[in-house]
Amino acid sequence: MEVANEEHTKMYFYESRLETYSGWPFQEGCVCTPENMAKAGFIHIPTENCPDVAQCFFCYKELEGWEPDDDPVKEHKTHSPSCGFIALKKTVEQLTVEEFLKLQKDRQKLLIKKTCNQMIEKFEQAAKARRGELIKTAMDEE
Repeated sequence: MEVANEEHTKMYFYESRLETYSGWPFQEGCVCTPENMAKAGFIHIPTENCPDVAQCFFCYKELEGWEPDDDPVKEHKTHSPSCGFIALKKTVEQLTVEEFLKLQKDRQKLLIKKTCNQMIEKFEQAAKARRGELIKTAMDEE
C-alpha cells in the first residue's frame, strides 16, 4: 500500500476539499460556508437523512447538525482537539517532506483505529443479535 499516492493525499489540499461541498445547505451569510468548512479540514459527506454531515479528512471526526453561525475551526478544535491537521501551524504547501510523511503516518493510524472500531462494533451487534436468537430458541424449546 502506498502512503503518499494522489488518492491518499489529495484531501490535504483546500481545493479538493472544497469540491466535495455540492449541495451544502449553508452558503452566503453563514459562518459555516463551504469555503470555511474546507479551510477547517472538513469534507462534505452527506447521507440521505443528513445533508450536513462533514468529516475531517485527517482525523475522520464526523459532525452534523450544523447551525449557520457555527465556526468550523472552533467546532473542529472542540470536538477533536488532538487532530494533527487543525493543529498545523503552517499550510500543507509549506511542510517539509519529512513533516508531511509524519502527518500522513498519523493519519493512517487514525484510519486504522476508526476501521477497527467499526468492525468491532459490527461484530458486537451481530453477537448480540445471535445471542438473542439463541435465547429465543432455548425458550421456545422449554
